[in-house]
Amino acid sequence: MDTESFSVLGIAGSLRQESYNRALLRAARDIAPDTLSISIFDLDDVPLYNADVEAEGLPEAVSDLGAALRESDGLLIATPEYNHGVPAVTKNAIDWLSRPPREAPIGAVPTAIMGASPGSTGTARAQSQLRPSLDAVNALCMPQPQMLMARAHEKFDDGALIDKATRDYLTRFLNAFSDWIARVQ
Repeated sequence: MDTESFSVLGIAGSLRQESYNRALLRAARDIAPDTLSISIFDLDDVPLYNADVEAEGLPEAVSDLGAALRESDGLLIATPEYNHGVPAVTKNAIDWLSRPPREAPIGAVPTAIMGASPGSTGTARAQSQLRPSLDAVNALCMPQPQMLMARAHEKFDDGALIDKATRDYLTRFLNAFSDWIARVQ
């Protein structure tokens, strides 16, 4: 029996090159099951959302981001948590992907959220704040399981995910995401 394979666009809501969330996204790409092929889009060049800029035409990085999502079967968001909330980079990507409203690339796209933090709650607050924004733009957000990596500084070595329990959980999370895409597509 042939198993369906899905292409997934991954974005990290941090601009820091050595960010735990970029590292988590790379780990997800590297250990993804055969049913998922994850490509990572760098948000460094995506400007802050501005309706005046949008009215003049989408910036190239925004057009590229939208095109990458349109070519994908799902969206994987790795978000940090800043001051108990969603960082601007994460929210900004969602805002651009919701434009234009009737043709938004993010609408009806199976989506999963994960996050890594050196703190003890592992981005729980940021993820719970991000879900209503994803609902508002009609993204199909996977309800469970959640991938909340706490104490990230103990689980990576030189950008590589070395904690076996976390790698195993990430594998289960990615398998669940593959099942979610198959179910809601």
